[in-house]
Amino acid sequence: MKLADEMFRPLATLVLASVTAIQVATRPPSLPALTWTVTAVVIAAAVTSVFALDRLPDRGQIAVVGVFVLAAAPLFALAPSTAGVAFVFLATGTAGRQLESRHASVALAVGGAVLAMISTWVAEALGATVVPPWWLGLTAGLPVYFGLVRRDRVAAQAAAEYTAVLEERGRIAREIHDVVGHSLSGIAVQLDMADALHGAGKSAEANEAVLRARALAVSGLKETRRAVHALRESTLPLTESIARLAETHGATFRSTGEGPVSVEIAQTVIRAAQEALTNAHKHAPGSAVVVELEYAPTMVKLTVTDNGTNDAQGSGMGLAGMRERAELLGGKLFAGPEGPGWTVRMELPR
Repeated sequence: MKLADEMFRPLATLVLASVTAIQVATRPPSLPALTWTVTAVVIAAAVTSVFALDRLPDRGQIAVVGVFVLAAAPLFALAPSTAGVAFVFLATGTAGRQLESRHASVALAVGGAVLAMISTWVAEALGATVVPPWWLGLTAGLPVYFGLVRRDRVAAQAAAEYTAVLEERGRIAREIHDVVGHSLSGIAVQLDMADALHGAGKSAEANEAVLRARALAVSGLKETRRAVHALRESTLPLTESIARLAETHGATFRSTGEGPVSVEIAQTVIRAAQEALTNAHKHAPGSAVVVELEYAPTMVKLTVTDNGTNDAQGSGMGLAGMRERAELLGGKLFAGPEGPGWTVRMELPR
């Protein structure tokens, strides 16, 4: 939309300027010298407002748009049978859309409308034969409202895009903290322990601590790869992402309901599904795993069950991190024995 607007406004302004100049030349106005002078000023201000207004300081913008509005207003009365009557409406719309100061925009629009009305009286007094109705000049200020509305819409869209960028950065930061931060903390603890044990002459125990640090490094690397995969998967709809995960792990997938969820919620559900499926494969290999995704009116619920043994699948770092994430989002996560096997259930508000 922004690109279309940037292309349309210059083209429309140039066409309007060309048509007005041709019409004034081919249809001699009642006051030719004054009309030509005003027309030249209006076209110059219009072209400047389209091609150079953004590069000017605030006062410069007000000055250019002010000349545009206050010169287009008398042209409204001097050349009523030409396309030049449209310039005053274009000028007040530009004031609303471009000027930073709302007070200046409204003041110029009101001034332009009043001046357009007065110009009809003056033109008639100076001998103009064709003069638009005086009350029509009062409508010249109306486009300022549409300009202000458009500017507010563009500003709101820009704010929404900026907020989305901040949310995405925060989401990635949390992923890094949850995955890399926990892994590095565990590695640091084990290496400190190995150093202390080595200093105490307990080489065997120190070697075991080093091996545990290596295992944490390997696990952290896998978690990081999974997090990167999850970030990529978040571009897909949540249902499709969970269905793909279930298919990859040979699990049965069921979905109930539908509806949009935020990126933060979707990402958390995907991570929980990954963790639950990985744990089921690790602790209950060969068991039948079922993944259920339910969209309720006020929440989205993920349930992953297997019919393997009731091993402690929920004691790992991954699900602990997911439990913390669920609580931060106002939800909850259950991981424990239920029925013949193990169940992971996450409920998050929509």
